[in-house]
Amino acid sequence: MNQIQDKKKFKLTDAILSVICVVFVAEAAAPVAAIGNSQYFWWIFLMLTFLLPYGLIASELGTTYDGEGGLYDWVRKAYGKKWGGRTSWYYWINFPLWMASLAVLFPEILSIALGIKLGLGASLLIELAFIWIIVFISFYPVCDSVWILNGAAVIKVILALVVGFLGIYGAINHGVANEYTIESLLPSFDLNSLSFISVILFNFLGFEVVCTFADDMENPKKQIPQAIVLGGLVIAAIYIFSAFGIGVAIPTSEVSTSSGLIDSIQLLTGKTTSLLISVMSILFLLSLFGNMISWSLGVNNVACYAAKNGDMPKVFAKTSEKNDMPIGSAIMNGIVASVVIIIATFLPNQDLFWSFFALNLVMFLSAYLPVFPSFLKLRKIDPDRERPFKVSGNDFVLKMLAILPMILIITSIVFIAVPLSFDKETLNGTLPITIGSIIFFVIGEILIRNSGKKNVDPNNKGEVL
Repeated sequence: MNQIQDKKKFKLTDAILSVICVVFVAEAAAPVAAIGNSQYFWWIFLMLTFLLPYGLIASELGTTYDGEGGLYDWVRKAYGKKWGGRTSWYYWINFPLWMASLAVLFPEILSIALGIKLGLGASLLIELAFIWIIVFISFYPVCDSVWILNGAAVIKVILALVVGFLGIYGAINHGVANEYTIESLLPSFDLNSLSFISVILFNFLGFEVVCTFADDMENPKKQIPQAIVLGGLVIAAIYIFSAFGIGVAIPTSEVSTSSGLIDSIQLLTGKTTSLLISVMSILFLLSLFGNMISWSLGVNNVACYAAKNGDMPKVFAKTSEKNDMPIGSAIMNGIVASVVIIIATFLPNQDLFWSFFALNLVMFLSAYLPVFPSFLKLRKIDPDRERPFKVSGNDFVLKMLAILPMILIITSIVFIAVPLSFDKETLNGTLPITIGSIIFFVIGEILIRNSGKKNVDPNNKGEVL
C-alpha cells in the first residue's frame, strides 16, 4: 500500500513543473541572447517547425512505448541494436559534458554572489563538489527529489521574471542596448549567431525525460501529453521574456555565454554587487543543481536500461540493492565530468563553458536524429498497437513533422562543430569542438562494436541478439 501511495506523489502539477525544470535551462539564456534581436524570429520559427512536431511525436511515443528506455527504446524497436546503442551513447555522454560545463560556470557565479575572487585550487574543489553532490542525489528515486525539481522550476521562473521586468524598467528609464528596428528583428545569417541557434533547439528538447517518470505518475497516459503542452507554452513565454531583459541590458557583441544572465542584472540595476545580485546569483546556482538532478534521473535510467540489453558497457547496468537506482551510470557521470574539468585546467581556451556546452550540444542533438524516422517506422511496423495519444494527419503531414526537425538538427550541428571559415578566431573556437565530437563518435562506435561481439548467439550463425 505504501509503494502505491509513493507512486501517486507525482501529480500533474509536479509533471508540469518537472517539464519546466528539465526543458527551461537558465544558463542557456545568455548564448541565445548572443544571437541578437533576430532571436525573436528564431524563437517563433523554431516553435512552429521544431517544438510543435517534436512535442507531438514525443507525446505519442512516450505514451505508446512507456518503458524505461525512453528514446533509446523507440529507436531500438524501429532500427535495431546498433542504432539503439548509438542513441543511448550520444544521449548519455552529453550529460557528463553538460555537467562539466556547469561545473566550470559554478565558481564564476559563486564569486559574484560572495563578492570575492576564487583561486584555481578553490574553483577546482568547488567544481568537483558540484559534480559529486549531483551524483549522490541521483542515487535516489525521483519522488525523493520531487521537491528539488519543483523548487528548481520555481527558481527558474523567478530568474526569468526578474530579468524580464528589470528589462522593461531599463528600457523605459534608460533605453535599450540593442536598437529595435524591423531590420534587426529579421533573421540574421551571421555565422557566429547561427552557431547559437542550436541552443534554442536544446532549450526545446527534454520532454521525453518526463516519460521516464511514468511509473511515479497517477495517470501517465493522460498527464504526459498535458505536461508537455502546458509546460511548453509556459516555457516559450518565460524564455522570450528573459531574452528581452538580457537584450535590453547588454549589446549583442558583448554578451558573455557564461555569465550573461547575471551580467544583465548587474547592468540593469547599475550595481556590480548588491543583495539582489547575490540572491539572484545563488538562485541561479540552485537552478543548475535542478537541471542536473532532473536530467540525471532520465539519462541514467536510459543508460542502465541499454546496458541491460547489451547496448552499453556492463558498468552502466549496476543498480542499487536498496532502491534499484542506476548507480553505475551515475558514478560514470561523475568520473567523466571530473576528468574533463581536471583536463580543462591545462587548456588555454578562456570560454570553457561554451566549449564544453557546445560539445554537449553536438552529442545531445545527435541522439535525437534517429527518433523522428523511428516515429514513422513504428507507425508502419507496429500499426495495431494502442496509442493513447496519436498524432493526427495523413502520410505527407506525418513525414513533414518528422523531416523538418531532422533538417534543423543537422543544420545546427554543422554550425556548431564544422568550421565554416578559416580565420584564426573561428578555428580556435570551433576546432576543439570538431575534434571532441569526432573522438566521442569514434568511442561510441567502438563500444557498439564490442557490445555486439559480446552478445552474439552461437546457435544463431553469429547473429547479434
